[in-house]
Amino acid sequence: MSEEIKRESAYHEITKEIQDLLNHNTKLLELWNSLTPTQRNEWICYTIMPKKQETKDKRLERLQEDMLKGKKTPCCWPGCPHRRESAKKWFK
Repeated sequence: MSEEIKRESAYHEITKEIQDLLNHNTKLLELWNSLTPTQRNEWICYTIMPKKQETKDKRLERLQEDMLKGKKTPCCWPGCPHRRESAKKWFK
């Protein structure tokens, strides 16, 4: 029986692209499920923030590479601005 993807996040819904990555890599799925909701949210936000698809694709690759190396959040990422009350005015 395959493991279920933990979808709980601090703000964002998990994307289809991340679900596809997790469904094709058991080790990545185990790592994803071991993250806290806030850590999962940071990865989701990190991959959806860019406007260009090319950048989104690179970030999805980096998510996979970095998590498999043991990183729990994106390196050099200031964090999800959507969770901060002061930044919400910039995002709809």
